[in-house]
Amino acid sequence: MVQKAKILLVDDRPENLLALEAILSALDQTLVRASSGEEALKALLTDDFAVILLDVQMPGMDGFETAAHIKRRERTRDIPIIFLTAINHGPHHTFRGYAAGAVDYISKPFDPWVLRAKVSVFVELYMKNVQLREQASLLRLQLEGSAEEAETAEEPEQTGLLAELSARLAAVEEQAEALSKQLGGSSDAAAVATAAHLERKLTGLRKALDALGPGSAGSTV
Repeated sequence: MVQKAKILLVDDRPENLLALEAILSALDQTLVRASSGEEALKALLTDDFAVILLDVQMPGMDGFETAAHIKRRERTRDIPIIFLTAINHGPHHTFRGYAAGAVDYISKPFDPWVLRAKVSVFVELYMKNVQLREQASLLRLQLEGSAEEAETAEEPEQTGLLAELSARLAAVEEQAEALSKQLGGSSDAAAVATAAHLERKLTGLRKALDALGPGSAGSTV
């Protein structure tokens, strides 16, 4: 069963949350409600989200302040934030939203199709990143196990094991490269940074695998 991504909807008005749920239900992901900035921060303590839709005008902690808290936390700083606002205060107001860490800024009333399309892009990116992280983690465990097995394995058996691991790693590297190309022209710094982090992890795995192969420092001549 494919795990669904979680989307955080933050708005102090129940009717607005209901409208967002109606628009985004077609994406078939998990929609989580928060009626205040404080409630949103609480939800972010325990769950991982693909994207946050954050209303700017809220009593108490507004959207800008909520976003500032989100970006200060290491766990949540890379989650994309789409600001929603019913008031257009001009370029300065929009700039403040981007300065607070937003990847997009949409004024109400918004086009449901456009909003759904924007959110779907971040959901797809999140799911790809999750898949790549899981594959990289599995490969890391396999590499750690093969390092011990290589000491006692016969040469043909060892070579076959390393070849299999190398092929699996190559498949993950190919997916990561495709993701980086897809983000080549993206203005989303958080997404680009996440892809770069994954590439660095894969580079480390490739070096570890190469070190286990014939002719490595640990082999005898």
